[in-house]
Formats: sequence, C-alpha cells, structure tokens
Amino acid sequence: MAEIHSSQGSGKTLHAGLSTRQVTMISIAGIIGAGLFIGSSKAIATAGPAILISYAFTGLLVLVVMRMLGEMAVSQPDTGSFSTYADRAIGRWAGFSIGWLYWWYWVLVIPVEAIAGADILSTWFPTVPAWLFSSGIVFLLTFTNLFSVKNFGEFEFWFSIVKVVAIIGFIVLGALAVTGKLPTADISGVEKLWAFNGFMPNGFGAVIGGVLVTVFSFFGAEIVSIAAAESRNPEEQIARATRLVVYRIALFYILSIFLVVAIVPWNDPRLMEVGSFQRALEIMHIPGAKFVVDVVVLIAVCSCMNSGLYTSSRMLFALGRRGDAPAATCTTSEAGVPRVAVISSTVAGFLGCLANYFFPGQVFSILLSTTGAFGLVLYLVIAFTQLRMRRQMNLRGEVPKLKMWLYPYLTWFTIIVIAGILGYMFVSATYRYEALMTAGVTLFVLIASLIVTNKRKAGVTERRVNKAH
Repeated sequence: MAEIHSSQGSGKTLHAGLSTRQVTMISIAGIIGAGLFIGSSKAIATAGPAILISYAFTGLLVLVVMRMLGEMAVSQPDTGSFSTYADRAIGRWAGFSIGWLYWWYWVLVIPVEAIAGADILSTWFPTVPAWLFSSGIVFLLTFTNLFSVKNFGEFEFWFSIVKVVAIIGFIVLGALAVTGKLPTADISGVEKLWAFNGFMPNGFGAVIGGVLVTVFSFFGAEIVSIAAAESRNPEEQIARATRLVVYRIALFYILSIFLVVAIVPWNDPRLMEVGSFQRALEIMHIPGAKFVVDVVVLIAVCSCMNSGLYTSSRMLFALGRRGDAPAATCTTSEAGVPRVAVISSTVAGFLGCLANYFFPGQVFSILLSTTGAFGLVLYLVIAFTQLRMRRQMNLRGEVPKLKMWLYPYLTWFTIIVIAGILGYMFVSATYRYEALMTAGVTLFVLIASLIVTNKRKAGVTERRVNKAH
C-alpha cells in the first residue's frame, strides 16, 4: 500500500504501527459500545422480546455491508476506506461528501461520549464539576493519540479486552440464571419471552422501529477497515475482521440481548431507568450491579471516544491527501501521526462539549440530530460503491481476493432495503425530524462537494489552456 511505510521523517504518510493483536481486538470488540449496555433498553421497550428480530435483521444488514466493504478494502487497503473508494468508483463529489459526513459524525460522537463518561465519574466524585471530567477525558485520549498510532492501538486493545470479558461474564451468568443453576437468582426458563402480552406485544411496526434504534448500535464496525490500513498486513487483517463479523454479532448482541429479555420483563419500569444489563444483574441479585455496569460503560465510552478521535483524524487526513481538506491535515509527524488532523478533530469535539454545557439541551441536541440517519446513508454509499468497483474490476479482468456474496443481486437487495428504511424514517413521526436534519446536512455537504469539484475542474481546464498557449 503506497501510503503506509515505516521510514522516519515527517511528510504525508502514515506508518504501519498497529500490531496484529491490536487490530484483532479492535475488530472483535469494535462494535461493543455504550449503546449495547444502555441504549438496548430503549430498543427492548420499543419492540418487547421481538427486539431479537430487529437485532437479527440489523445484524444481517451490517454483515452484508461489511462483506461489501471487505471486498473493496482487501483489494485496495486505504485509511480513507469507503470515502476513497467512493471517490474512485463514483466520483470526487461522492468521496468528498461521505468523507466529510463521516468526519462530522465522529466529531459529534466525541463530546457525546465525553459527557456520558463525565456523568458516571460525577456520581463517584460529586464535588468535581462534570465539565472538568469531560475535558480531562478529551485531553487524555487526544494526548495519547498525538504521539503514535501504537498508543491508540494499545488503549483500544485493553478497552476491548474489558468489554469482551464483561459480555462473556454476563452471558455465563445469564445462561446459569435461565437454566436455574445460579443460586442468587430466583428465575428459571425463558417464559418472559412471551409472558407479558406475547412475543410481539407492540406489533410488527414496533419491530421495524426497533431496527431504527438498533442500527446505530452496530455503527463502528467499519472502523477496522480504516485501522487495518495502518497494520503491516492490511489485506489479511481486513479479511479476518470481515469473517469475524458474524460471530461478533451473534455472540455480543443477539445472545446477550436474548438473555436480557429472558430475564427482564420488557415492560419493567426500571428497564429505562437503569439500563438493560444493570436491570438483568439486579434481578439475578448480583452484588454491586450498578458499580460493575458503570465501570464497563465508562470503559465502553472511553473506547468509543478513542475510536472517534482516531477515525475522524484519519478520515480528515485522507480528505486532505486528496485535496478535499486543507493541505495541513495530511502532514504527519516523524512517527507517522497526522497531528493537525487529530487536533482539528479534537477541537471540533471540544466545541461540542462547550455547546452542551453553555446551552444544555439546545444547540448540541440539534447538532446531534443531524447524524440520526447517517449510518444508513453510509451503508447505502458503500453498497453503490461496491457495485461500481466490482464492475470496474471485472472489466479489468481482476478477481477479488474476498468476494461479495451473490453479487450483484444481494447488493441490490441491500440497497432496496436501506432505501426502504430511510423512506420509513421520513414518513414516521418519531424519526422524521432526525431524517430531515440528516438530509439537510447531507444536502449542504453535497452542494459544497459539487462547488469544490467544479472549481477544481475549471482550474485544471485553465491550466491546460494556458499550457497550450
């Protein structure tokens, strides 16, 4: 891969600083975020036990999209990932648009996670202002990301281990509980799956609504295609991570949520108050349930924020390298770190924290709503890009090392499904506001991309004319 090398000296290149164990753990636990531990309670309350259908459907969608991305990333590893591929396969405007939208999403995730982490720490140390905690988390993770990609990888490695151990521990306890072998729990069996107004108490429409809630819990699976580009064997790492997706989804999401709805009544009033995993541990009478969940959620929050800092900076670096962002963003230190891109992303995220504290519940919530449907927009772009890239590869007689299943039929089916979900968001009163806000920002970035692209073409044409004269 042209952009990654291990030589010293600053310039416009990244270094292959992530080890196999780091990329492996990032790929295994990258989709485990605070949304699973806390956000799943909203999903369960929306659809009841039938949320399992929503998770299974969403997991299948993510699996297929990751296969598409894997096919492209194995063939052409690049830290710009889908943004670079969209640029090459669809056009400069597409790469520009999806790259900046992705950056926008992650710089808003940074303050969200910082604020969530600060809220947890504030319950432990109530005399310390929450803003001090959120600022401290931002500065700590930024500081580590500025010196070497190994720092990001090492932090994420240990964050991932904690998350994986926590999920496996919960699954073991939950399995013992539903089989009647956990002494502290007075439950047995899985009757709660249908005991409270049936398996689908709120109808099939609620299952569709559950898909809209759960789809954002899976967002982040694509990070491995960006991170693996900074490893020594990107093709191998991406291929392995793509194949692991199905096991990650089945184990971490579907199995753990199955145990939650088998233990906790979906209409339990404390479910929304304390979160699904804490409530399940309380019902199993596990001592210190709140503290345990708070620690795990804090780790998940820091992990997501660490990934947000890394991912947004690498996407900004890729945009700068293609001329779609200021040139300074693609300069790197001697250690191969795009420090300007890291600092720029951090500053944007920090401004989000300030907006939340100075205008609570106003400015920041509006900004956050602009990302409401972005995950689906990204998946749609990945699907269209895979169609174009595969067609181009076929014309050149190239055979992908990792093939998309049932091409092109499954890709087109995925496009239709995603378009249908987006359409539902626009007509649904619950999700229309977020859909319109996302559409507004997308349109703004798209117009900007067309202006920049046309100016670039005009500049190229003018230089050719001048050269001819």
